[in-house]
Amino acid sequence: MGQPGARRDARLAPHPVTDHPHPQKERATVSTPTTTAIIDLDLPGPTISRHVYGHFAEHLGRCIYGGFWVGEDSDIPNERGLRSDVVDALRAIRIPNLRWPGGCFADDYHWRDGIGPRDQRPRMVNSHWGDVVEDNSFGTHEFMDLCEMLGADPYISGNVGSGTVQEMSEWVEYLTRGDDSPMAALRRANGRYEPWKVPFWGLGNEAWGCGGNMRVETFSALARQYATYARNHGGNELYRIAAGADTADYHWTETLMRSFGDLAADPAAPVAPFQALSLHYYTMSGDWADKGSATEFTVDEWYTTLARAHRMHELLTRHSTVMDRYDPHRKVGLVVDEWGTWWNVEPGTNPGFLYQQNTLRDALVASVHFDAFHAHADRVVMTNIAQTVNVLQAMILTDPDSGALVLTPTYHVFEMNTGHHDADALAVHLRDVPTLTAAGRELPLVSASASTTGDTALISLSNLDAESGRTVLLDLRGRHVIGHSARILGAEGLGAHNTPDRPSDVAPRAHDGVRPSERGLEVDLPAHSYVTVALELA
Repeated sequence: MGQPGARRDARLAPHPVTDHPHPQKERATVSTPTTTAIIDLDLPGPTISRHVYGHFAEHLGRCIYGGFWVGEDSDIPNERGLRSDVVDALRAIRIPNLRWPGGCFADDYHWRDGIGPRDQRPRMVNSHWGDVVEDNSFGTHEFMDLCEMLGADPYISGNVGSGTVQEMSEWVEYLTRGDDSPMAALRRANGRYEPWKVPFWGLGNEAWGCGGNMRVETFSALARQYATYARNHGGNELYRIAAGADTADYHWTETLMRSFGDLAADPAAPVAPFQALSLHYYTMSGDWADKGSATEFTVDEWYTTLARAHRMHELLTRHSTVMDRYDPHRKVGLVVDEWGTWWNVEPGTNPGFLYQQNTLRDALVASVHFDAFHAHADRVVMTNIAQTVNVLQAMILTDPDSGALVLTPTYHVFEMNTGHHDADALAVHLRDVPTLTAAGRELPLVSASASTTGDTALISLSNLDAESGRTVLLDLRGRHVIGHSARILGAEGLGAHNTPDRPSDVAPRAHDGVRPSERGLEVDLPAHSYVTVALELA
């Protein structure tokens, strides 16, 4: 990762004509064409935090420069250097928070290099991502301005790997203190009089890897120390998030949980010194040496990818079980602040820029993840997809030549799910779900979740079957349904995606395949599709 390569601008990949062979696969015998989803509309569960729909922006490739930031002199419409159409598109999906400046970049980043007049800021080498020179023209003030435009809460990832306790402590003071302290005075000298609100603070990133290659015992002690000096100033209260495990490293989670002491003794006692742990997990069809193509893939690779995405259910269950041993009242949050697909970069682009296309397959990876996050709403307090613009599983792709903006299929899943923000989760009990075996794992071919707010409910349904449609009977109990509407995201080809020339090949539309039944509603799910059903309740 991050090796130097030919420095070329990432292009939006053209629409390929892909032939999908039909490999051998293990399929369970399907005894009925209908799957039943039992939902008790009158039994709301834990709240699904809107922050589960969070985002991530790193100084990587064209995410910041050419994505969010075009500069005040750009011909592309912008407000104070921030690209207007990107801001508008993200506001439309109610982006709740944005993580910055990394990622691996965060533990090389020294915040004082990114304040003051832009033409006087020192330069640095971004050794992790493309080996390019970073001019620090996008720094603290620009990021906070972006968050205010988006209406999003900032989530800042502090430097533990190469920074100091004092450096992090002073950054918090610079951002959030309102009196005449030294850092508050420096902020005012740089043009911002009032302090900002910063709710989320990361204590390092991937401390087991690019954030220091530490053993968890070492990092656990450091996290306690850094958290102590990342202070609350005035009315700003930090929610401190310690760099947590990679995938299935349950020992890392257990060691961090031990550092809290006895959380079971007093359920009302505040959690300190930090309030949450993170978890990182990426989905691919291959391995780290050859992750697979974003657009050219077989049906076998389709199922392998979705089976690995479905693994998120297992990871959340097991990490939560470890956390429950030390925190039975679930006061400590779990933050999945890096997740999503990771493919080989598009041909001809800088391998360190991690630019990839985004297909219908990526959209269903997202929907499966959200079903897992909703099911664990009592522990999962926030997640951040990697990344927002032009990097990995992006919401938005921008063309460096034409300036065109493309909304990806993943963007549309986020938009279709806005009704789940801060809603109460509803348990969905699925029956007669077809399965297959892929990547050594059993993959249910129907995935679902639901939530309710007041007199409305939203049900999300995914058909992961590449070849066959399915009917889902919504067995709706406990409340009277007086109205419904549905939308569908789908396409003819598995590798369908959007480009500047064809921006709406994968876009939501009204779905008329919903019918009343004795027990609720019947919903048609075409092959490889995603459907949301909105209910009006009495």
